[in-house]
Order: sequence, then C-alpha cells, then structure tokens
Amino acid sequence: MEFAARITGTGSAFPESRITNDDLAQKLTKLGVETNDTWIRERTGIRERRLSDVENPAEHNSSLGCEAAQKALEMAGKRPQDIDQIIYATCTPDTLLPSTACWLQHKIGASRAWAVDINAACTGFVYGLAIAEQFVRTGQAKTSLVVGGEVFSSILNWQDRDACILFGDGAGAAIVEQVPAKSSRRILSCHLHSDGNLWELLYIPAGGSNMEVTPERYSQHLHKIKMKGKDIFKTAVKTLEDFAVRALKQNQMTVDDLDWFVPHQANIRIIEAVAKRLHLPMEKVVINLDRYGNTSAATVPTALDEAVRDGRIKKGQTILFDAFGAGLTYGSILLRW
Repeated sequence: MEFAARITGTGSAFPESRITNDDLAQKLTKLGVETNDTWIRERTGIRERRLSDVENPAEHNSSLGCEAAQKALEMAGKRPQDIDQIIYATCTPDTLLPSTACWLQHKIGASRAWAVDINAACTGFVYGLAIAEQFVRTGQAKTSLVVGGEVFSSILNWQDRDACILFGDGAGAAIVEQVPAKSSRRILSCHLHSDGNLWELLYIPAGGSNMEVTPERYSQHLHKIKMKGKDIFKTAVKTLEDFAVRALKQNQMTVDDLDWFVPHQANIRIIEAVAKRLHLPMEKVVINLDRYGNTSAATVPTALDEAVRDGRIKKGQTILFDAFGAGLTYGSILLRW
C-alpha cells in the first residue's frame, strides 16, 4: 500500500556570532587579502553570515541540527520517540565516526530511529528529503526527520577570497509525515541527478582516504575547499533552470502555478539569473543569503523555515525547491504546502 509524504514541521538554528562584510574584510586584511563590503555585496548579495565557535559544543554541527530538529518537532506536534528515521545531510560532519546523524539521535533522544548521514554538499537537504519521501510514501516509515546542517567555516581557506566570502554556518530541519495517498497537501515529485565528471569544480583534495593531511599538505590548505567559481556559475544557472522545468512539466504545471521558489542560496546573481530564465518574479523567490550566506545543505531548509514562520508560505500553496552542489549534484522537489 502506498501513501504520500508531507512536511509538517520546520526549524532552523544558527551560531550567535554575526560577521558582517566589514568584519570579514578586517579579518582578511590581516591575512593579506583585500576585500570590502561593496565588493562582496555587489558580487554575492551577502551582507553578513554566522560562524560557529568550534570551542563551543553548542555550536557544533549536530548541536545546531538538534536545535533545528527540536523546533521542527514542536511545530509538527511530535516527540523524538515518534521519529522512525533521521537523515542528516552534511559535508562537514562532527566526526568521521560516528555519523552526525547518530550524534543528533543521541542529543534529542530519538531512541526508535535509525540514523544516517548523506553527503551531496549543497544539494544534501533536497536529496535527504527525496529519500525520506520514498520511505514514507512506501510505508517503511511514518515519521522522518531530515536535517541539512553545516559548519562550513571549518573547511574554508581564509586566504581564498573568492570562496571564503560566500559561506556561513547553520542548520535546518523538516519533519516528514505519512498522509493519505490522495492528499492534496504533499510532496508531488522529486528529481535528482549527479554528474561526477564535474568533480573538479568544487572539491577538497586532502582529508579522505585518498590523501592524508600531512603537515606539508596542511600548510598548502589542501584540506580546504577548492572552487572554480565562474564555471560553477554557468553550470548552476543552467541546471537550476533545467530541474525547475523538469518538476513543473512532470506535474503539468507552469511557472505561473508556483507560489514560492526556494532555491539553494549560493549567490544572488545565480538566483536572479535563474528567475529571469524562468520568467519568475523575484517577489516569489525566498531569499535568506543576505543574512546567512551560503550555508550549503542548510540553505533550503532554513529559507523554508523562515518563510513558514513569518507567514509568507500558507496552507495549500505550491512550492519548488531547487539546488545544486559539489559532485556535482542537482535536485528539485515540488510540493503543495
């Protein structure tokens, strides 16, 4: 017997430390890197971001995920013991072993759940939500917790201006519950893809089993992200448009049927370019990158949570999630709230 899946609760959490572009410019100047508020805002749309204090356990990845999950549970009217599965999307885990999902399970007391991490970088939450939808729709789970959480500051080279100005830390969560198959308020379709041929556009050379982090490699910042920004921009605009169109076509819809577009918050220029190609008014686009930067797997769920809590997203509205990330990975999800 098949069912349908619906998001019934959302939550988000961010570190306390708010770093403006001016704050960041001062930090980078000390490292010999020149930038300023105007340069950053004009190219990215970012005004500030939140950065975790790695010495503060309350701002570890799983701790931010825990706070976001608790808020989502409260909105959904659920207890941790109601959760059947935890899917934690991250590329900056607390530890290599155990998974961040298991740390989260421990912290919130979800004793009945099985827990797993997935790494699809910035597309991670969309991948996680698609996986949860499959389990819930096919009756293998009734309640799923999906989290996208990152402490991306831990993998940034602060002397790489093009990359370090973009990212921030945070976590977003969603409770996905089983509903009748014919329910109008449900996840309508999921669309995922990967292209490993483009791995060099965004990757971390060292730190995995292929390349140990030696003192020499550490000094060369090989344990930090390497990014080809211009190539990513071109690919991102095309794929975000393609996956938006794919979702709409499968559901016999057009852009006019959308109430809200929640894209990955990578760069305002990417978002504006995609909206223009889709002929979608920017008034229908949910944006939070101006205050939080690119939080990788956390961008879609935190933007969603903000729009739900401030009342923009209303019952029965049609929403499209759209994301891309390292891998490269792509994905879109269409749902009716």
